[in-house]
Amino acid sequence: MSAPFELQVGWRYVRAGRGGRRNTFISFISGATIVGIALGVMALIVVLSVMNGFQKEVRDRMLNVIAHVELLDYAGQALPDWQATAAKARQNPEVLAAAPFIASQSLIARGEDMRGTLIRGISPAEEAQVTALGAQLKNGAFAKLQPGSWHIVLGAELARQLNVGEGDKITIVAPGGQVTPAGVVPRLRSFTVVGTFSSGHYEYDSALALVHVDDAAKLFRTGGPTGVQLKLRDVHEARVVASQLAQQMGPDIRVRDWTRANAVWFDAVQIEKRMMGIVLTLIVAVAAFNLLSTLIMTVTDKQSDIAILRTLGASPRSIMGIFIVQGAVSGVIGTLAGVASGLLIAFNIDVIVPFIERVLNTSFLPGSIYLISQMPSDPQMGDILPIVAVSLALSLVFTLYPSWRASRVQPAEALRYE
Repeated sequence: MSAPFELQVGWRYVRAGRGGRRNTFISFISGATIVGIALGVMALIVVLSVMNGFQKEVRDRMLNVIAHVELLDYAGQALPDWQATAAKARQNPEVLAAAPFIASQSLIARGEDMRGTLIRGISPAEEAQVTALGAQLKNGAFAKLQPGSWHIVLGAELARQLNVGEGDKITIVAPGGQVTPAGVVPRLRSFTVVGTFSSGHYEYDSALALVHVDDAAKLFRTGGPTGVQLKLRDVHEARVVASQLAQQMGPDIRVRDWTRANAVWFDAVQIEKRMMGIVLTLIVAVAAFNLLSTLIMTVTDKQSDIAILRTLGASPRSIMGIFIVQGAVSGVIGTLAGVASGLLIAFNIDVIVPFIERVLNTSFLPGSIYLISQMPSDPQMGDILPIVAVSLALSLVFTLYPSWRASRVQPAEALRYE
């Protein structure tokens, strides 16, 4: 079966490039419009893929150190029975493992150097089942964290700032103090550094120290673990599982998942991604807007063709369909070309960026400044489908007015001077 004549004529107008200087110019403008749409779609896909890659890399490094979900006592005191709390949490099929912990802000001192730090008391055996960092260090530095040994493992950046290494002594100044006849005296405790860890996340490497949970309980006088860390089957279901656990645990237990523990950072990334998407969508809109001028010039140039088709019996609706086809085909070609080139770059950005760096003899992400030294990329269907839909919708919208004008052409007026 032959295609409808509206589709045939519209496709012919898209391919028209001969027949005089004017037709050649219109064809050039049409091609530029298609290229503009393709570049806009490509830029959107590449930029959003890179932003997704950065978010994924930072999230994965963050989850090397922190648990997916934390169960805490609302009063900030020790849990009455952390084993019972962990057992109750494990009843949820999404919970894979649990481990006790104590977390408190403190000061860490080495000579005249002093840094604010987060001291986390852990149980090395259970920690290895909950966090990736614990699994990596379970046979190394973590094995030296024995109860009563007063050993400590520092983040690599924190150790560098304090200029300490394995075997050195540091002093922990606990919050609060001890009341004596002479007044309130800070509670101090000397620890021996037995190792360092590097999570790849500066915030934790520069401000986190790990001790045994029993030593932390004695230092902070909590009497036991103040919380339980949980590892989930699916990290992306943390909010849903946290809501389920909040109902299951009752009002005395505060449930906090990893997204809420770092809510400011994740909200900032989402806002930045959303604003970048809006800005880059304007590029697609500008390119699609060129369809308007291209079709208006085509309609003006094809006045006699429109008049002849009308006299042969074509309806205004058919004339409108011809130019909608022309604009829609240009939008589809540009969008598909943009998606193909965008995905090609996004999936090979780990090869393309190093090549450009070698050619320009520069580094876009110096390791001494940025958290990530290589350009990551993570194309997601949830971003690509809306980009395609917006591009096609804009292309279609900008074809409506010129197509409507073409349908209003009167044959007698158009042929008067032919």
